[in-house]
Amino acid sequence: MAVATAAALLAALGGALWLAARRFVGPRVQRLHGSGTLGLMHGKTVLITGANSGLGRATAAELLRLGARVIMGCRDRVRAEEAAGQLRRELQAGESGPDPGAGGAGELVVRELDLASLRSVRAFCQDMLQEEPRLDVLINNAGIFQCPYTKTEDGFEMQFGVNHLGHFLLTNLLLGLLKSSAPSRIVVVSSKLYKYGDINFEDLNSEQSYDKSFCYSRSKLANILFTRELARRLEGTNVTVNVLHPGITRTNLGRHIHIPPLVKPLFNLVSWAFFKTPVEGAQTSIYLASSPKVEGVSGRYFGDCKEEELLPKAMDESVARKLWDISEVMVGIVK
Repeated sequence: MAVATAAALLAALGGALWLAARRFVGPRVQRLHGSGTLGLMHGKTVLITGANSGLGRATAAELLRLGARVIMGCRDRVRAEEAAGQLRRELQAGESGPDPGAGGAGELVVRELDLASLRSVRAFCQDMLQEEPRLDVLINNAGIFQCPYTKTEDGFEMQFGVNHLGHFLLTNLLLGLLKSSAPSRIVVVSSKLYKYGDINFEDLNSEQSYDKSFCYSRSKLANILFTRELARRLEGTNVTVNVLHPGITRTNLGRHIHIPPLVKPLFNLVSWAFFKTPVEGAQTSIYLASSPKVEGVSGRYFGDCKEEELLPKAMDESVARKLWDISEVMVGIVK
């Protein structure tokens, strides 16, 4: 028994050491922009939804470092203000700030935005249109992942309501400002899990059946179809829109996933070794928001800062147009 226990402990230790070595010596995603491009986003205003944590926070930090004026659109204003304070302190301390003489980091603004409430989205956009003279980049980043069945303030299934419909209304209400600020960009954060979703027009609200994994995948497929249809509608406006998957990233998005206590230490070790950090996962969002290499590129799907192919169901133009028309009715743009 003692020999077996010792062998198990040695195996676990060996596995942990191997994972640690892989983490530190394996290929990692590097920060996209060096010191020579620190003023790349100077004078540009960027709106990021869900910017107080995870991918959104990492995206905000880098775009601030590049000189952008970043608006954090967040549901919880208290948490957003705390995150903003931390970002400002990091920049001032030089942890993620520019080199001396590089022109200085951008400005950070916090605005309350609850994508589970069409009323909140409309109020947010009204304030934006009244107070912001321009909007150069809109990053639809916020999302909900595999939550129990709940409904938004307006009665929509939560994942479809927040991940798709809330951003659909937000984008449409800000299109005029984006067009007047052109050349401008829209960046949509989707997921590789779109592959497991389908658009069921007979039950978009999941009232007949609900599977939290399927419904998340459906909302991410909707993000891609929305992007492609929006790109078609924006042709000739000098406003581009692209969609991305960030890869498997360690964020709080999986807070609704139950992991047994005995398994959690192993899961944490595996996620530390194999999952991307938020900074690594944010690189494609940052690339699409700021890189001159994608200027004029629209309607494409990216991963790890490279264009990737989509499954046929994500390129179905008839489904994309029908989803757009139905979404307009659902959010009250068309009655």
